[in-house]
Amino acid sequence: MIKAVIFDFGQTLVDSAGGFRAAEKEVQGKIFSDLSSASEIESWESFLDNYRLVRKRFHDSSIFSRIVIWREIYRRYNRVPDPDLLENWENSYWERVKTETAIFPETKQVLRKLVADYRVALITNTQGQRNTEKHRLNQYPELEQFFEVIIVAGEGGMAPKPDPEPFRLCLEDLGVAPKEAVYVGDDWRIDICGAKNAGLKPIWLKHHSVRRNWPQVKTSVPIITRLDQLLDLEDILA
Repeated sequence: MIKAVIFDFGQTLVDSAGGFRAAEKEVQGKIFSDLSSASEIESWESFLDNYRLVRKRFHDSSIFSRIVIWREIYRRYNRVPDPDLLENWENSYWERVKTETAIFPETKQVLRKLVADYRVALITNTQGQRNTEKHRLNQYPELEQFFEVIIVAGEGGMAPKPDPEPFRLCLEDLGVAPKEAVYVGDDWRIDICGAKNAGLKPIWLKHHSVRRNWPQVKTSVPIITRLDQLLDLEDILA
């Protein structure tokens, strides 16, 4: 019997996909311009290839700090970046994401209905900012109120998802067994594989309004395209 429904945050409860694309494009241009102003640099296309390779390598290791990624980009070009400049860029980056983030239309209604029947919690990875109070969830108190437990994985020495640690900690705080909880998320590796390896029942949200290249994998994991499908949870799991 399912007792708890646990959620991811970004691209699960809110749509920030367009904001991330815009923020990435802006900072790529800033870094390329700064590198080009002081030294010879290859074409824009080659720079982008390098940038994406570095970003993927860090993301695959669950390192999400933008500043750490950008420092590695500079290191590849034998440059040491201005730390104040990177901090300003990071602040601008998250402000752009914030302005282009919207709560999915059905999110609040679904959470309101779920809390009547289930323990509801959230596990999200840190964004890698030095100020731990800056996680985007804080900007949505109307969503925070629904969660009995909130775990920001990757902070305070805790491993980020997909490591089992944040899942286990959340379950302990809720007082439920792994088999009694479902985890709803959008990222195949971080959310779905992470939850499954921790013993939870994952549900993969590929929201119909999010423009994204979803991984092509064969899986028996339930897939939904709208959050309100969770209101028929037993049917989804069956």
